[in-house]
Amino acid sequence: MNRNILMSLQELIAGAARGDHACFAQVYERTHMHLFGVAVRMLGNEQAAEDVLQEAYVSIWKNAGGYRSSVDGQEIQPITWLIAIVRNKALDALRARTRRHAHEQPQAVDADADDEADTTADPAPGAAQLFDQAMHALRIEGCMSALDGSFRQSLALAYYQGMSHTEVAAQLNAPLGTVKAWIRRGLDKLRACLDAQGVVP
Repeated sequence: MNRNILMSLQELIAGAARGDHACFAQVYERTHMHLFGVAVRMLGNEQAAEDVLQEAYVSIWKNAGGYRSSVDGQEIQPITWLIAIVRNKALDALRARTRRHAHEQPQAVDADADDEADTTADPAPGAAQLFDQAMHALRIEGCMSALDGSFRQSLALAYYQGMSHTEVAAQLNAPLGTVKAWIRRGLDKLRACLDAQGVVP
């Protein structure tokens, strides 16, 4: 265990890929609080975030061998790969939530006429609001997925993780000026994509 503590996150993921449970435990210890924060920010609910995090770590264990430190010449930090898995699981949860609310909406409309004014006035707006939020998040994700890798990674770290430009540059091992340009151009492309869909960012 002492040896594992000294290993880098990339080395620990490689160990997990070989079936080393001690390495996987260290991956969890080093990253679970950070990844939990990602899930909470996306879902707005701690219980839902805990469920997503559990699914994410199952996926990380099963797919640790799929981690690549470089893709098409672009370096991929281990934490960026882990965040991507959590975000995908959170988006799956948002899609499921959207489907549930889509099915629930007609039921609220079909409530007894005598009670409709009293029983649906408060809950219906809440469900509609959640539905709109989930759909908005899915549209943003679609536009994010369409961005080039550098733009997408820098925006994800800056806005999903709340990192400063300097922190993003350090995370991606890129010059600060380059990262600022990626974020600026990425935002321009994201806004253009959302505008085309009639979505206000």
